[in-house]
Amino acid sequence: MEHILVLIYLVASVTFMLGLKMLSKPDTARKGNLIAAAGMVLAIFATIFIYTDSNGNHLGNLGLIFLALIIGTVVGWLMAKRVQMTAMPQMVSFFNGMGGACAALISVIEYNHMMHTTGGDMSAFLSTKGVIILAGLIIGSISFSGSIIAYGKLEGKINDVSIKGQQVVNIGLMLAILVISVMFNMGYVTGSMWFFGILALSLIYGIWFVLPIGGADMPVVISLLNSFTGVAAACGGFLYDNYVMLIGGILVGSAGTILTVTMCNAMNRSLLNVLVGNFGGGASGGGQAVTGSVKEITKSDTAILMKYAKKVVIVPGYGLAVAQAQHTCHELETLLEEEGVEVKYAIHPVAGRMPGHMNVLLAESSVSYDKLVEMDDINPEFATTDVVLVVGANDVVNPAAKTDPTSPIYGMPILEVENAKNVIIMKRSMKAGYAGIDNELFYRPKSFMLFGDAKDTLVKLVTEVKAL
Repeated sequence: MEHILVLIYLVASVTFMLGLKMLSKPDTARKGNLIAAAGMVLAIFATIFIYTDSNGNHLGNLGLIFLALIIGTVVGWLMAKRVQMTAMPQMVSFFNGMGGACAALISVIEYNHMMHTTGGDMSAFLSTKGVIILAGLIIGSISFSGSIIAYGKLEGKINDVSIKGQQVVNIGLMLAILVISVMFNMGYVTGSMWFFGILALSLIYGIWFVLPIGGADMPVVISLLNSFTGVAAACGGFLYDNYVMLIGGILVGSAGTILTVTMCNAMNRSLLNVLVGNFGGGASGGGQAVTGSVKEITKSDTAILMKYAKKVVIVPGYGLAVAQAQHTCHELETLLEEEGVEVKYAIHPVAGRMPGHMNVLLAESSVSYDKLVEMDDINPEFATTDVVLVVGANDVVNPAAKTDPTSPIYGMPILEVENAKNVIIMKRSMKAGYAGIDNELFYRPKSFMLFGDAKDTLVKLVTEVKAL
């Protein structure tokens, strides 16, 4: 039976890898998610029914285990069904926090178990297992408390909090955690008070680590904390000699790290700058003052420009998600294509709130995957584009990233929409984006502002195109 369990764990691990690979493409992402989920279900039930300990005993408390599975499944299912696409990042953060909490609880349980079986002999803790228990405790606790704060900030329930010398305080907390952990593991300090003191300090550090970071950087922080949770889960795999838990944790940790690096590159910022820069915290973003005047355009003129164009590129942003206008946007796309217009969507890596946010949003409205074009591929096409329609995007199309060395977004790769023949920007107002700076694209000669709610405006554009 032990060999059968190992084989099942191997199969489950392969489904994780296969699912992760399939998530890299929009047309296979749904299937990849289901395959990985099926592998997890297989691993869970194999553990429940096949696993035996060194004495040949199966798991006990099956009633409580299945009760927890049922409650967790129902709660998770309801939350996933009800969540809006705009709230997906905070859901990811919340679920990630629960994963960190589980990893920390595993360490607490294993510590208590070790103390019970050894009669409180701390010398048993002076081992590799002791190091892993502490690592899982620290990393899981930081991931839990940090993720919950990130969730609150994205929900608008927690504001940015920054005190003078906060980074020094954070560094001091981290050093204290590391020093006490080393002393505890080496036996210089003993007792449960020190163990739970490490837990408390880790929870506090997670809170203070995330509190000062600005809203625009929350997706990067969530991705980083996600990698923390993966590492903490891998520690649990080491503790239980559980291959599927170990491999799953490594996959989550490595994928979260790669995603974090990708997002930092997309903003042309280092991870250190993200963690200490407070970008998007609501303060003035700096940069050179933008002068000039903006030109408004009517919905009827916009409809004429788009209907008689040869090529139109739509640039979706967070404003599209907030207005829930993706279905209307797809309707406009369909109408234009019926008139012989080539329509594509330009996707920036950090458009929306997380990488892939716009892809999923548009896929929800049945937009064909081959029309979703990544930034590097679409930028050369703007020069031959008749009309670019920017729907709720801001910083990702701001030319200041290329022209203004004093701008906080300078060097960030952007969608070069200014190269198109006509650029129409749909916004509620002239309000700045997360970076807190004015967008010089609005003042360019080929740019036109179309003010109003994204969904309402798109509905009226559809009506105007039909009437022509």
